[in-house]
Amino acid sequence: MKRFKNKKILMLVLVLALTLVAFTGCGNSNKAEDNNEKVETEGENSAYPLEVEDQFKNKVTIEKEPERIVSLAPSHTEILFSLGLEDKIVGVTSFCDYPEEAKEKDKIGDYEGINIEKVIELEPDLVVQYGKGDEGINSKIKEAGIPIVSYEPESIDEVINTINEIGKITGKEEEAKKITEDMKAKKDEIVDKVKDEERAKVFYEIWHDPLMAAGPGSFMDELINLAGGENIAKDAKEEYTEFDQEQLIERNPDIYLAAEDTEDKTVESIKSRPGYETINAVKNDKVYLLEPNIVSRPGPRIVEALELVAKTLHPDLFE
Repeated sequence: MKRFKNKKILMLVLVLALTLVAFTGCGNSNKAEDNNEKVETEGENSAYPLEVEDQFKNKVTIEKEPERIVSLAPSHTEILFSLGLEDKIVGVTSFCDYPEEAKEKDKIGDYEGINIEKVIELEPDLVVQYGKGDEGINSKIKEAGIPIVSYEPESIDEVINTINEIGKITGKEEEAKKITEDMKAKKDEIVDKVKDEERAKVFYEIWHDPLMAAGPGSFMDELINLAGGENIAKDAKEEYTEFDQEQLIERNPDIYLAAEDTEDKTVESIKSRPGYETINAVKNDKVYLLEPNIVSRPGPRIVEALELVAKTLHPDLFE
């Protein structure tokens, strides 16, 4: 009887021991899973905080993946949308009209300037602006603890770099890579198509009163060259420069380009300007107005602008 009792006690001890092992095993398993989850979570955010240097050598720290973004330029707004960040964009300018969804975003400025109070009120964790911006506005944004990065691309390569940089900052590197690779391929295709064509002399009007041209270093100068044309203002001293009408008539462009940026600017209004009747582009009816939002914005659609210019210079190649 005593032996049976001892056996019973021994069995009870074994059962308890096994039970403890089982619970301990579950505990360790859960702990391992928790650790794995922690590693995965840390891996997802491993890029932040992120130290970046924008186009103007400003060093900026992005503490976490941006969730609320304000864009201070139409071209940057197009970049953000192309990266799939539409739900994170909380403020844009009144000029940001592409894509259509951009029109529905809160407006933080217009032709009169940026409403800095509105920007801060939106509580963004990233502001993207075109050019150096206004020092006073920049200071107020920084004082509010909001990271601000500045880009002003003036070539296709610089646009590509800007898209990749903004993609890196916003956690959209893969999307940026896909967009820019497609842009490069399209650019190469267009350049290859026009490479053997005779180069027409081209003038691109930035403004008419006073007459201003796209000079060397401007992205329109690059587009004309890549599209198989020769910019007659290629030797100007500035990217966007006043251009004497006598010089225009003397250099006699074969093709005259301008953006359709005002209601009163038409092909006929350009052709009817005094002295223009002697220009080959006018005599041969080769004055063209281009869609302003495409040819004036250094964003993802800049390759569309290249194709538009190439089609205008060499229409037979794109039929």
